Parts: sequence; structure tokens; C-alpha cells
Amino acid sequence: MKRFVTRRDFLAMSAKGVGAVVVSYGLMGCSSDDAISGQFLQGVASGDPATDAVILWTRVTPDVEGDITVSWQVATDSNFTQLVTNGQMVTTKDRDYTVKVDAVGLEAGQQYFYRFTAGDTVSEIGQTRTLPEGSVASVTLAVMSCANFPAGYFNVYEMAAQQDDIDAVVHLGDYLYEYARGEYASEHAIELDREVLPAGELFLLDDYRTRYSQYRSDASLQKLHAKVAFITVWDDHEVANDTWKDGAENHNDSEGDFDQRKEAALQAYFEWLPIRPWSEGNHEEIYRSFNFGNLVDLHMLDTRVLARDKQLEYSQYIDATTGAFNNVTFLADVTDTNRTMLGQTQLLWLQQTLLQSTAKWQVLGQQVLMGKMLMPAAIATQQMSIPQFAELAGLAQLAGRAQAGDPTLTTQELAYLQANQDKLTPEVIALLQLPAIPYNLDAWDGYAYEREVILATAKSLNHNLVVIAGDTHNAWASDLTDSGGEIVGIEFATSSVSSPGLEYYLGLSDAEMPATEAAIVDLIADLNYANLKDRGYLLLTFTQDEVRSDWQYVDTILNKTFAPLDGRGYSATSAAGSPKVMPVSS
Repeated sequence: MKRFVTRRDFLAMSAKGVGAVVVSYGLMGCSSDDAISGQFLQGVASGDPATDAVILWTRVTPDVEGDITVSWQVATDSNFTQLVTNGQMVTTKDRDYTVKVDAVGLEAGQQYFYRFTAGDTVSEIGQTRTLPEGSVASVTLAVMSCANFPAGYFNVYEMAAQQDDIDAVVHLGDYLYEYARGEYASEHAIELDREVLPAGELFLLDDYRTRYSQYRSDASLQKLHAKVAFITVWDDHEVANDTWKDGAENHNDSEGDFDQRKEAALQAYFEWLPIRPWSEGNHEEIYRSFNFGNLVDLHMLDTRVLARDKQLEYSQYIDATTGAFNNVTFLADVTDTNRTMLGQTQLLWLQQTLLQSTAKWQVLGQQVLMGKMLMPAAIATQQMSIPQFAELAGLAQLAGRAQAGDPTLTTQELAYLQANQDKLTPEVIALLQLPAIPYNLDAWDGYAYEREVILATAKSLNHNLVVIAGDTHNAWASDLTDSGGEIVGIEFATSSVSSPGLEYYLGLSDAEMPATEAAIVDLIADLNYANLKDRGYLLLTFTQDEVRSDWQYVDTILNKTFAPLDGRGYSATSAAGSPKVMPVSS
């Protein structure tokens, strides 16, 4: 039976922080004689679905500047003959003419259609779905991150919009980038007519608003938003590169006060994304949970803005004179029990939420890699490339066998060793003998203690733990092992929508890439899969028995005509009760 929102419901929602979002509470007369009309140039969107509510979003560009009344309708049919709720609100320049409605009093697991009206202009029709409740057979999530407008077309969004079985899009951040025109990954921007607006780096509220407006003008992104609800968190580029709680790599003192920049960036985020705020004016706290019946509990985390300590840097531990790496001090710092990424309040919330969660699968939706990505220190500190390390480590192994008098050494191996013996200098040998260390200190490897707390919590409750991640622009699949080496859960990480991956930095050809990916998987103990060059998204399908991950890629982002890159796709599963990444045989 339909549950209408009572005054008590409304007060309860207000206490929970529905806040700045306008709440709809049933059918009402909402005709408007407002003289100002407008255009819906950024499309429509929905997000943060619950069993009985969903956020609806649009932005109206008024024909003349001034306050403008926008009406909305929600129905169970695309002709809007079966209206469920409707209403209207006034949007103003102060909120950049954005419109956010919390459409409440809906039915669980139901598809709905919605639209907006401004004057005599009607928006396109959007589709959305509330969360299911009770027994659920399957849940399918599309996981995405890292969309850089000047790097190429958003063909990944376009490909996802062509699927009809997605229950929600989980966007793990870097929804936009803050860089100025001509900077990061802009080599093709002019020819693709995708130079960023504004032309400069983003610092002020109007800067971030303008960049969101440009991104949301993209037809492929609009199509996906109109088709399926988004569940989002930010990463760093919604503010500035490598953000932490008090600063960012891409911010210096000459660029103004960082807190003011962050405040502007987060306000724009809440204006432009279909996300439900906890309370009016609170633009910092976004960690929250979504419950897909008895099958999946999705816990969205902020590992970036709210409480993260500053990232460690390897340069702090390398002697400038000798080049020696101080591994003892490094290990002490990286395992410091006071070092935090989530902060105490968010960590306690996560632990309590996991304690109370009863769904078959517990999923952490967050930004950075949790799996241990330990590489030989010579590679991690960029003192050797992967091919160099492979060559020199192989040579050192031959030298060790020769010194031990190994009778199985062949004539060719001895000749190769003799011809290259001079490469094994004392400095090279010292580098080869260094232990494996994290390659990315911006990820959970740089915050090891807090990771152990999370894994221990999941382990103590016998949860089926799945972590999803973005950030790196590459695809990964890892077993999540605790300090004792036991597999506690699994991690699936998505590639990017358009931002370049390691192929951009390594300068490897397509022919060299498979061998390099295989070498990295071989080097990293917990890693089962890596794709270092292709743009795409991750399709996660949960059932009571298993979770399946399908990495899907496009063959180009430099042309609007594209095709699925079937030859590079990959699938893996993990069984409930037996965490381990297992490849799916083709």
C-alpha cells in the first residue's frame, strides 16, 4: 500500500538531515503562472535511491535573470497518466539555478519516470528506481570513475547507457578535473572541441560551477544520468589533485586559502550532483549506506576530504647523497597507529554499520586501492623501470647460481652472465636487495593500520567483503589479505572514463602492454588482474552465491564512433563464504 509522508515523517527526515533538498510529500496542485521560462540544458538526473525515496535533479537556464519556479512530476508510466507525486520550488542564482527534490513516499523496487517544467518548457523524461527490500535475487551495479573532459569523449558513459539491466551507477569520484586549459591530458582537446571552461584552474565557486555546467552539457553523460540513478562520492579532483584534509598537491599559498577553495568546490558538488545532504549547509560529510534488500549493503566512504592525513612521500626517506632508502623509518611511519584516512568518527560509523549489517554482501564504495600493491623498492621509488628490474634481477639470479656452482647453468646463460656482469654494480645490488614496498602512498598502502582495522572488523563478523575502487585510471583485481596473510575479502577496481592510465606514463606500445601487465601481476603477490591502458567501467553482479565482475572497455575515446573492446575484456568471480578472485574461463 502507498505510504504517504506524514508530519512525523517529515520531521524525522529533517532530523536526519534532508536539509537543503526540497521534499515532496504527495500529490498537490502545482500549476504556476510564473512568467519566466527557461531551458534544461544540462538534462535531468536522479540519485541516492532509498526504498521509499530518490533525489531528483535538474538545472534550468532562465530566459532572463531572476528567480524561476520549476515544477516536477513523478509517475509510474512514461505518459504521466499515473502520477505519484508532484510539486514545485523556486530556484535562484544563489544555488546556480539547480533544482533538487527528495521524492518521498515511493514504493520499494519500483521504476519511476520524472520530468520538470519551467514556464512552458518541459525537460526530457528521466527514469529511476527505488531500492528493493526483502529477498533479492540479484543486483547489478556499474562502477565508474575519473572522467576528464579534454582527454576525450565520454564513450564509456554512452556504452553504459546502452545497457538495460543496471540497478544503479556507483561513481567513485573525479567526476570532473580542476586543471586549466592545456594542462593534464589535453593533447587532443582543441581537435575534439573539448577545451575546458573556464580556461583557468578552478579556485572560486563560480569556477567550479562553470566546469560542472560544461561537463553536464555532455550528451553521453546526460543520457546515462537520465536512465539510471547515481550513487556518488568525490575523490580529489573535485577539489584539487591529491587532496588531504588541510591541503592538496595542486594547491600552494599563492593560490589563496585552501579551506575556502575546498568549501567552494564541495558546495558546487552538492549543487550539481543528485546527492542527499545530511543537513543544510553541510557539504563535507558524504559517507552513507544503501541497502539492496537482503543481498547487498553498499557503504560509501570518504577517503579523501574529510579526515585524511597528508600523504607520505618517498623523497622523505631517500638519502640525497647516497640514494639509500631508509626502510626502517618508512615502515614505522606507514604503520603508525595514529595515521588516518577515514578519521575516527567515520571509522567508528563504518564499524558500527558493519556490525549491524546483515546482507549477504558488504560492499565498500570508496576511492583508492585497498589491496596491497607492494613492488620491489627499486621500482616503487622509480630508481628502476619494470623492464630494467626484470633484466637486472634475472642477471643477479644467474650470478647467484654461478657463485653457488649450479651445474644446471647452460652455456648460453654463462655467456650472457659474462657479457653483462659489469651491470651488477654495488649500487644495483643494493637496490635489488631492498624489500617490496607500496608503489602508491596515496592509496591504503600509505595508511596501513586503519586498513587492518577495517579488515579485522569484517573478518570478525564473517562478512563477505567486497571493496570497489577507482582513482588510478587502471583496472585491478586483488585479494585483500590481512597482516597474517589470510584472505579477508576481495577488491575490484575500475578503469577510467577518459583519464589516461599507466600507458600515458610508461610510454609503452600496445604490443608491449600485455607482457608488462603480466609482469606486474607476477610481481605483486595479492594482485590477480591488471589492465594498464584501456578506458572503461566495471559491471558488478551480485547473487546469493557469488559476485561477478566484468570489466568492459571501449576501443577509442577520440572518436564518437566506438565499439566495445572485446579482446581486452575480463571477468572474475568470488564465491560467498570463500573470498578469492577467480578468473572466468572464456
